[in-house]
Amino acid sequence: MIKNLSEHHSLVSNWVSELRNTEIQNDRMRFRRNLERIGEAIAYEISKTLPSEEKEITTPLGIAVGKMLKEQPVLATILRAGLPLHQGLLNYFDKADNAFISAYRKHNKDGSFEISLDYISCPDLENRILIISDPMLATGSSLVKTIQYLRNEGPPKEIHIVAAIACTVGIEYVKREQPSVIIWCGDIDDELTAKGYIVPGLGDAGDLAFGVKTQN
Repeated sequence: MIKNLSEHHSLVSNWVSELRNTEIQNDRMRFRRNLERIGEAIAYEISKTLPSEEKEITTPLGIAVGKMLKEQPVLATILRAGLPLHQGLLNYFDKADNAFISAYRKHNKDGSFEISLDYISCPDLENRILIISDPMLATGSSLVKTIQYLRNEGPPKEIHIVAAIACTVGIEYVKREQPSVIIWCGDIDDELTAKGYIVPGLGDAGDLAFGVKTQN
């Protein structure tokens, strides 16, 4: 299942447009905040699909019955670019457990690359709802490898992927390798360069959020 929030002409499409805009990208704080806002909006949409239960709540004047989440999800993100998007999810799922994964493209001299995972910090995921955030779903390779690693921490009962921008090539690859996942994104682009970057995309989300790195 693919959910593209920009199809509904929501505020998300405004924030994605600002993320793409080279005139606005110099403002790192605004760039991070827009990623955070997208995470908040998608968290709200995901929350509608999660199981809830009624609970009695004592107010100063009596008893009210309200609906509460039946269980808290686990929020996972891919460092470093995923941190602002993750924060937006965490702002809404504020009682959630968290997982962090260091996954990056290790480039070879011939221009090819492989996905390297150097670090993972994660709670037990068995039979839990897992939400993984990564601002750019390009080739899908890093997400698929991340999911494969996370499944070793206990098979989740449900996996959601959250991206600011996704590419159709990456979506197709993820769905082929992990057909049960649900993908939520701010927008979808159709083109991918030979080096695996989304076009028109927005550039390198990690560099725009936190500064240019010296190594790939």
